[in-house]
Amino acid sequence: MSDDRLSFKEMCAEFDVTPRTLRYYEYIELLQPDREGRSRFYGPRERARMKLIMRGRKFGFPLEEIRQWLLIYEDQGNEAQMKTFIEMADRQMEELRQQRQQLDEAMDELQSLRDQTAKMLG
Repeated sequence: MSDDRLSFKEMCAEFDVTPRTLRYYEYIELLQPDREGRSRFYGPRERARMKLIMRGRKFGFPLEEIRQWLLIYEDQGNEAQMKTFIEMADRQMEELRQQRQQLDEAMDELQSLRDQTAKMLG
């Protein structure tokens, strides 16, 4: 094994994911590790893709959207991928704004109910 590759177990540890998650990412073709017998090895390309996947998940992008975005790089190159990312980010920012508004409203309502309940107690 060359020094620039990680084993399956090392990949799980590096990105703090479960083996089930890593296998699922392979199943839906987000990752394509090198295989040697039953062993899987992840080179720089797969680690870079995993960083992008993890970042996308952090920001709430669906896995299918991440998969499609990664394919753009392979099919159309870096510039097309960057343009698509800007569009995706704009959409996701709006979604997150709406979620934040819903959370703020829920928190305000909960605080109000809590305060009313506290007043009833005395």
